[in-house]
Amino acid sequence: MPVVLILLPPRSISPAEHHQLVASTPASFSDIPPILRHKEENVSVSLDPLLEGFEAEDGAKGTLYVTESVLAFISETGKGFQITYPTITLHAIARGEDGPTIYCQLDETSGTGEEGEEDTRDMRELKVKPVDTASLEPIFEALSLCAALHPDPQGSDDDMDDAFMDATEPSTEFESFSGDGEQELSEIGRVRSNFVNANRYAPY
Repeated sequence: MPVVLILLPPRSISPAEHHQLVASTPASFSDIPPILRHKEENVSVSLDPLLEGFEAEDGAKGTLYVTESVLAFISETGKGFQITYPTITLHAIARGEDGPTIYCQLDETSGTGEEGEEDTRDMRELKVKPVDTASLEPIFEALSLCAALHPDPQGSDDDMDDAFMDATEPSTEFESFSGDGEQELSEIGRVRSNFVNANRYAPY
């Protein structure tokens, strides 16, 4: 599923509230809202390419929500977006020239057209930069936890490999991921182990 524009934070509850609801034996467990694993204020985000209806200035400052169902951002301008975890094929803590960020690759595959045609893959990049850099690790861990709840459908391994065939080309952002121990990658999209060296993987 592609990135979706929203105007309100995603519906969620705290782990403590979830425990209380489950203990009370609700009429339907499916009606229980997703758990909010992390909330970070004073965050800036950037999308490349830009999302229609969400301008660069909308990403200047807002709040990040890491729930068990979606990753979402609500700007101080009132605009926002949410992403389902199967769309996030990779997330990492990247420490580049612009400072440390959470880097994500988003796969917005459109599906097949005529019979026999291959899928058209639309890749988008997301960077999340909290004011408090100490929050990078908690955000990363929350993303890893939530993404693990949404494994890739069976049979998607080969497709994911294809999505990263050009990941080491000089034109990509991953050129700065030198594997020097100052970065951390999470293998959401089953990124090959030889992609970079000396990384801490969080396999799902």
